Amino acid sequence: MKHFINLKDIPAKDLREIIIDAKKRKSARKNLNHLEIDKGAPLKGKLLIQMFEKSSLRTRLSFYLAIKQLGGSALTLRPDELHLSKGGESIEDTAKILSNFGNAFMLRTDSDEKLEEFKKYLSIPIINGLSPSSHATQILSDVFTVEEIKRKPISKLNISWIGDSNNVLNSLIAASIKFSFRLNIGCPKKYQPNKKILSYIKKNRNRIFFYDVAQKAVADADVIFSDKVISMNDKVNKIRKLNHFKKFKIDKKLMSFAKKNCIFLHCLPRGKEVDEKIFSSKQSKVWQQALNRVHVQKSILLYCFGKLG
Repeated sequence: MKHFINLKDIPAKDLREIIIDAKKRKSARKNLNHLEIDKGAPLKGKLLIQMFEKSSLRTRLSFYLAIKQLGGSALTLRPDELHLSKGGESIEDTAKILSNFGNAFMLRTDSDEKLEEFKKYLSIPIINGLSPSSHATQILSDVFTVEEIKRKPISKLNISWIGDSNNVLNSLIAASIKFSFRLNIGCPKKYQPNKKILSYIKKNRNRIFFYDVAQKAVADADVIFSDKVISMNDKVNKIRKLNHFKKFKIDKKLMSFAKKNCIFLHCLPRGKEVDEKIFSSKQSKVWQQALNRVHVQKSILLYCFGKLG
């Protein structure tokens, strides 16, 4: 049994094996419909319990399809219906019940500490569907998408991030270290990652660079990533923050500084950080990016159950 919480805590070899498995599984499903089961039904009889404390569309849909295609089932719990939030039941007791009824637990949460406490008391794998400091399943799927489109290892590509420092960027930074790819981060100085993330970068061999000029950050880029500048539950002066990011909008002019065949990726939902013409262009691969989460999350589930390969 293995957990999947933060990319930085998972060996690079294991992450690569997940991507290799996802590639094989996607190829094998070319002629199958969404709810048709993979050959061998590797997770037949397994129940994935999901709980979302924050809004979710892509993560919710992709994990549901992932476990279904592997032969298992999914049950989604609403936190406001549980004793955990309404009746004061402890995480310890909740975790023991989840372990008795389910085979894996996927949690999207507003608390990193809650993830760790669940991990402490669960006797089944826990998967981080998003937390304040990490969006590991998203970024591992994005690595898969980049390599699928570019047809080469991500280590040979120049990756750029334009936008705020958030949980998605934290996981992209961890991926850069694990997969050894160059990562140029473009954002205003005051919006750089926190001290903990900067310390993590310094302690590990990396190819990560920061720029406060967007054009420099995307120079010679093969891929440009972005995310919504105003994140979910972002308690800031939104007008002021958007104003700080005015010069970091991804438009035709900014894309011209990257390679001609540069692609644009966005984890969604989108905001004003990207021009509609870029979002809807041939360079934008956001829909392929979103759908690929099903394939990678299938391999993440198999990894957690020790059935990879």
